[in-house]
Amino acid sequence: MESAGKTLKEVKVEVIEATDESFKEYGQVIGPSPDGEEFGPQDAQLDLSRGTPRLYIMNLSGRSLKFGSITHHASVTQCLGSIGGNTWYLGVAKSSILDPNQVEGDKGPNVVQAHAGHFYVPPAIEDVRVFRFSGPKFVKLNVGTWHAGPLFKPQEMAFYNLELSNTNVVDHTTHYFKNVDNAMFTFDE
Repeated sequence: MESAGKTLKEVKVEVIEATDESFKEYGQVIGPSPDGEEFGPQDAQLDLSRGTPRLYIMNLSGRSLKFGSITHHASVTQCLGSIGGNTWYLGVAKSSILDPNQVEGDKGPNVVQAHAGHFYVPPAIEDVRVFRFSGPKFVKLNVGTWHAGPLFKPQEMAFYNLELSNTNVVDHTTHYFKNVDNAMFTFDE
């Protein structure tokens, strides 16, 4: 793999099936529940309090099973799911947003301030995981969870997406492994 004349380091990641247990450090995996069941811990525990929620269907195309950057949102939980329950993948790393009190006076060499104003530590290559989502389920990402995707094999897929109306404008922080770490993540189905 090459990027601007440089050979990229390929980081091969093992795929993990997304379940409540395997994904709990990054968010929740939500599956079907019976009609009439009362709200509980099996439901998405959302934080949409910092703006106007936006639920929409996004059509994506040309997403391969590799990525060189990863993004987080510091102000909202985000939900994603494929229309029709098709199989898709998501690269993730744990939230690394810092409490502003931790940063007071001592930013440290790895601390970055995002355009949105919050402070974070970029994710490490070894902390990136890839999860497979298949069947009738969706994912709720915790606030600050780094994510790359949705990624999928077909040429085109549609996803429902729940975030805030301005998430991609004012709350979109990206770390470029490709540029900063000279790395590209790949995985097999």
